[in-house]
Amino acid sequence: MPIGQRAYLEKIMNMRRDYSNTCLDLRADIDGRRLLQRKYQRSLGSPGNYFNAQSGNSWLGTRQLPHGELDVLTIGEVVIDLISTEETSSLHDARTFRLYQGGSPANIACYVTKLGGRAALISKAGADVWGDFLVEELRQAGVLTDYLVLDPTTQTTVIFISRTSGTADSLALRNADYQLTPEEISVAAIRRARVVHASTFALSREPARSAVERAFQLARANGKFISLDPNYNPTVWPEREEALAVLRRLFPYVTFTKPSWDDAQRLFGPGKTAEEYVVRYHELGAEVVVFTQGERGMLLSYHGEQWALPAHPVEVVDATGAGDAFWAGFLLAVLDGNTLQRAMLFARQVVERTLRVVGPLREPLDRELLYAELER
Repeated sequence: MPIGQRAYLEKIMNMRRDYSNTCLDLRADIDGRRLLQRKYQRSLGSPGNYFNAQSGNSWLGTRQLPHGELDVLTIGEVVIDLISTEETSSLHDARTFRLYQGGSPANIACYVTKLGGRAALISKAGADVWGDFLVEELRQAGVLTDYLVLDPTTQTTVIFISRTSGTADSLALRNADYQLTPEEISVAAIRRARVVHASTFALSREPARSAVERAFQLARANGKFISLDPNYNPTVWPEREEALAVLRRLFPYVTFTKPSWDDAQRLFGPGKTAEEYVVRYHELGAEVVVFTQGERGMLLSYHGEQWALPAHPVEVVDATGAGDAFWAGFLLAVLDGNTLQRAMLFARQVVERTLRVVGPLREPLDRELLYAELER
């Protein structure tokens, strides 16, 4: 056989071998993830004394868990967070700041990977030193950055945040985050995901608003769970009536939403009970509402029924990112086949670990251990 032909055949054989190895690796990853999910499901016990386990199964019993190689695809802002080193509820009293990767959707993706899940982010940052920093931080956290756009025509968004155990004061210098366009929403990314998540922060300006709406439409068409963080803030979106109109259009797509007491008061005004606020979110179109109340605990509502979960006493070092940690824990627990109530218990454990550190939690969390702790 001529030397050239032999070399060509050897090249073809190597390509086939590499392809086969890739397929085996992919199959091993998929089988491993299925085994992990079955293990979590086998370990499920009673969801605790707060809930009725049978009623807790009623929601999941009517739904099929979505398929996909990505557990969670988040859409929206990835930003530079500058968190004050001083503990204060007001930026007026802050003088020095420390740099972190931030943005609620990006943080949720990071927490998903810290819990052993797979996550990707669709977002936009500037093609600048801050954008490079964010890409590196996300990759180190294990987040897929294939759909993160670095735009040389704009600058990365920066947000100043006060470090506090309560609701933080913030100042956003917005640029790239809201310039994500509908054309930059990857259909392939949506199809790969089991849950598609976005924030109200991203809905506050065009074209990002239309980008999120397109993502929700694609997610609904592909049978995905959809979650929306209703983190409305009038300093970011002063036109409250416009915000309500946009949310009325988007919420009918939404499977899960998790408003806080502050979110609800900002959007609907003060003076209502937690139960009344929950009803308002259902009226917007949300199917499942988890209403968080800080030290007063949480309220779960779906299909016209509500359950209360008290908070655990915990020493709070910094509340920044606690809501993002809850989202990651809750969504993964639902995807593991837990009841909604048990998913809340699991998410609460994740939050308690987050509250003990300044800024985002950097160490991985043992998901199996957290489940085991629910049995104690």
